[in-house]
Amino acid sequence: MIGNISNEYGYINYSEEILGNIVGVSTMECYGVVGMASKNAKDGLWELLKKGENLSKGVKISMKENKLIVELYIIVGYGTKISVIANNIIQKIKYNVENYTGLKVSSITVNVQGVRV
Repeated sequence: MIGNISNEYGYINYSEEILGNIVGVSTMECYGVVGMASKNAKDGLWELLKKGENLSKGVKISMKENKLIVELYIIVGYGTKISVIANNIIQKIKYNVENYTGLKVSSITVNVQGVRV
């Protein structure tokens, strides 16, 4: 379990897969994103993950000092401005994760693994 919240009523534990799915769905909602790329690439070949698949495969999450560190791998559409796409993704992920779970996000790294026509 990665994310842990406790209060006077008890504990909430979030698995890495659940947090990864929140990040993945949030990312796929952003304009210009073709899909997530599997973080388990071999020989430089990236597997394109589309909607409906386990999007957490394209997300790596860790925790440091009670804050989440998110790293994700995406493939963007040709002709889109990558810096704008990445900034939109970062804002959307931070907002969704913090509002849905109550956990704080310290950093988000967007790795663009390819461009699709």
